[in-house]
Amino acid sequence: MTSQPLEIPPGNAMFDGYRAAFETYGFSPAVKSKGFLFISGQVGVRPDGTTPDDVAEQTECALRRIEELLRLAGLTFADLVDVTSYHVDIENTLPAFMEAKRRIITAPYPAWSIIGISGLSRPALKVEIKATAALRD
Repeated sequence: MTSQPLEIPPGNAMFDGYRAAFETYGFSPAVKSKGFLFISGQVGVRPDGTTPDDVAEQTECALRRIEELLRLAGLTFADLVDVTSYHVDIENTLPAFMEAKRRIITAPYPAWSIIGISGLSRPALKVEIKATAALRD
């Protein structure tokens, strides 16, 4: 199987406010390759492109964006195999992140790495999450 970008149909409410970023920064939100769906880092922005001040809401927005990409590929959170989350000011933002994560992600849990960083593409962003899911046979 060759690599194939995941198509996001026009009018998708979750991504239409952010679609220009894919072209501007030259990336695909997700790519299918060799039995996996590789999901680019998803940041905590609302569907209209605005950024919540609250870390828990940013986390929920990022996870909902991942959920939508999984849905478009015919998958669910249960298909995730590896996740990496990046956290600005991790000592202060991790509790709110974990609160939101616990509400949304349930067993079976994927492998998950949590990494503290100094910043993301915009100062207001505090969380970015990238993921890999196994495609179904």
